Amino acid sequence: MRRVLLEQVNEDTLASAGKVVAVHINYPSRAAQRGRTPSQPSYFLKPSSSLAVSGSPVERPAGCELLGYEGEIALVIGKAARRVGIEDAWSHVAAVTASNDLGVYDLRYADKGSNVRSKGGDGFTPVGPALIPADAVDPARLRIRTWHNGELVQDDTTEDLLFPFALLVADLSQLLTLEEGDIILTGTPAGASVAKPGDVLEVEVFAGELTTGRLVTTVEEGTTPFADFGARPKVDDLQREEAYGSREAAGLPALASAAVATSLSPELKAKLESVATATLSAQMRKRGLDNVSVDGLQATRPDRRVVGLARTLRYVPNREDLFKTHGGGFNAQKRAIDSVNEGEILVMEARGEKGTGTVGDILALRAQVRGAAAIITDGGVRDYTAVAGLEMPTYFANPHPAVLGRRHIPWDTDITIACGGATVQPGDIIVADADGILVIPPAIAEELVEDCIQQEKEETFILEMVREGNSVDGLYPMNAEWQARYKEWEAGKTDD
Repeated sequence: MRRVLLEQVNEDTLASAGKVVAVHINYPSRAAQRGRTPSQPSYFLKPSSSLAVSGSPVERPAGCELLGYEGEIALVIGKAARRVGIEDAWSHVAAVTASNDLGVYDLRYADKGSNVRSKGGDGFTPVGPALIPADAVDPARLRIRTWHNGELVQDDTTEDLLFPFALLVADLSQLLTLEEGDIILTGTPAGASVAKPGDVLEVEVFAGELTTGRLVTTVEEGTTPFADFGARPKVDDLQREEAYGSREAAGLPALASAAVATSLSPELKAKLESVATATLSAQMRKRGLDNVSVDGLQATRPDRRVVGLARTLRYVPNREDLFKTHGGGFNAQKRAIDSVNEGEILVMEARGEKGTGTVGDILALRAQVRGAAAIITDGGVRDYTAVAGLEMPTYFANPHPAVLGRRHIPWDTDITIACGGATVQPGDIIVADADGILVIPPAIAEELVEDCIQQEKEETFILEMVREGNSVDGLYPMNAEWQARYKEWEAGKTDD
């Protein structure tokens, strides 16, 4: 193998660095962990002041809990690229090296997606220690590994990236000029997690026999508190789950919706879809369940019937001081929308307040993209025409143009709520169609639907008898004589 001289990253290298562009999701393993696979790459910027060399410490800011690490392969641009094609893009890359995309989840809520505060801190982008010349490697045959206190936690290759490196360079160059010294962080594989003061993080990139060497970063505890002005650190269980990669890894209990996920098997779902809402209601009433309908709502898609597990969101009445702390950023409303899963139904408690919207076109579309079966709110809907145009049904009280903050504060998710006069818990089974919306306790669903199927068989028989001219007296409901005739009819259907 030919000898390749590897240049070391030092302070002078960083001083000449330009902008830092980072890709959100690029590895299939990370996409699977996050539960979403993008169709196109998306990016954010990190300041050049966040760059650091191997061996530099990084500070977990005072008051912060979640310093996340993400081992990544960094591309260093060698010559300017503007509107280049994919076939020519790699020639604009001078080198590859290891990087660590560090950030504090405690400040994500304040960034509204920009990551300026959460990922832009000094030392939050260590790179190095060596640069591997781009012309000496196959960009589809690189390996990245990350160690946390000596334990291997990330190990993946670039063989099946969602967006190959050349595509990233070409894509970015469509709108902005990539200049010599610019750095592109190309995404992290599964296994990224949280580091604490005293921890040692190491990242290494391999290209056959070539290696960057280990990029070493030691975490230190910050001692300077945040000032009274500006956003302060704030975390919740969703951020802990995102930072650690799963609720289990974060030491959090499973969500109620996940705990009962097996209660809605494909077979049970198909059975619930096959019986009428009125039949379900009647059978629940026989069991003493009279308060299980969400009332007073209309549907954007009355032609659709949906069955799914409930996820819940609660709004409380607006109080201006609390809206300042809970209404902005990645609030409970956005967290609920951004975590709803395939086939789930997001149910919102808006206290029947119709004087403002509780969901609009952008968030409704996001729910549809994530695979939500429906949205149910006993409040208003903004951007009604756009929401009504979605495939996903939305059940709502009325259209209203006002924004959320006029009446509501998004407060909490996946808790017991009240919607349209009914109590809804995470994991309840929701059945909704033009006839109404029912909340079915999962524990009775199997038995309930079997009785519904039997009831509808009997009603099919009754309809046939009425069509033949029989009186409903003694037939509806069936007396002993009609019960005997029904059994004969049923046996004949079975023989057929």
